[in-house]
Order: sequence, then C-alpha cells, then structure tokens
Amino acid sequence: MDETAAAKARRDRVFLVVVDDSAERRVALRYACLRVRNSGGRVALLRVIEPAGQVEWAGVGAMLAEERRQEAEKLLSGLAAEVNEITGGLPILLIREGEPRDALLALVEEDPRISILVLASATGGSGPGPLIAALTGRYAQKLGVPLTIVPGAMSEAELERVT
Repeated sequence: MDETAAAKARRDRVFLVVVDDSAERRVALRYACLRVRNSGGRVALLRVIEPAGQVEWAGVGAMLAEERRQEAEKLLSGLAAEVNEITGGLPILLIREGEPRDALLALVEEDPRISILVLASATGGSGPGPLIAALTGRYAQKLGVPLTIVPGAMSEAELERVT
C-alpha cells in the first residue's frame, strides 16, 4: 500500500461507539475521539432504543416510540458537539431499534464504513458489561471488525497517553 492509499485508509476509518446509559460510555467516546484526532478517521455514535412492546392502542405505542427517538436524537446531538470539539469533525449519528447486541451486529454487517468498535468495560466488580461479554464470548465470530476495549476507569491523562 503506497502512502496515498494508507493516508486514505486512515482518513476513511470509522470508530463506532455505542451510546448507552453507562458511566463508562464517556471513556469509550473520549478514547475514540482522541484516536480520530491523533491518527485520522471519523467517529460514529450508535444509540439503540428499545422497541415499544405491547401497548393496548397503536397510537400510544407510536407516541412512545417517537418520544424515545426524540430523546435519542437530543442525546446524540449533544454528544456530536463534544465529538466536533475534540476531533474537528462531525460524527455519523445512528439510531436503531431493538436489542442492543443484535442491532449493533446488524449495523456492523450492513455498514462497510465501520472499521473499529470501541467499548469501555464496566468499572464495578460485576464483569465487563453485557455487550462486551456477548461480543467476546458467544457472538465473537459474528463481529466483523476489531473490538477495542478501553478500561472504564481510565483518566483523561491516561487516555491522552495511550492515544
């Protein structure tokens, strides 16, 4: 690969961060942003919203789904500003509905832009977190991109040092 092709590959690289409600999400996002800032590429943010489930009236279900989507859009917009501040570029914003693991695996399979999945491990003693446990265990063969697991307790200085 010549220098031009290598530079293009770095520029086209997409670091995917799953935007869940965990505290360690901040560490994964910061790591991905610093990698992009320091070595090129782009950040993608995925928010998976739970399906509405069974509701007596279809209108109520549609209203609940719309509220969840609006909340997801608001959250991603706020994070997009953070990403832009660190990387100088806007992230790719993705919202999917369903079970997080299945939605993530489907997205990685469908979207060839995604190059690296960045997750941060849980900081408590209860294990790495359900998504990491699934993707490093039973579903590891289905993940078609490299997985970077960042320790969820890393400080800003440590993140700067390793990126």
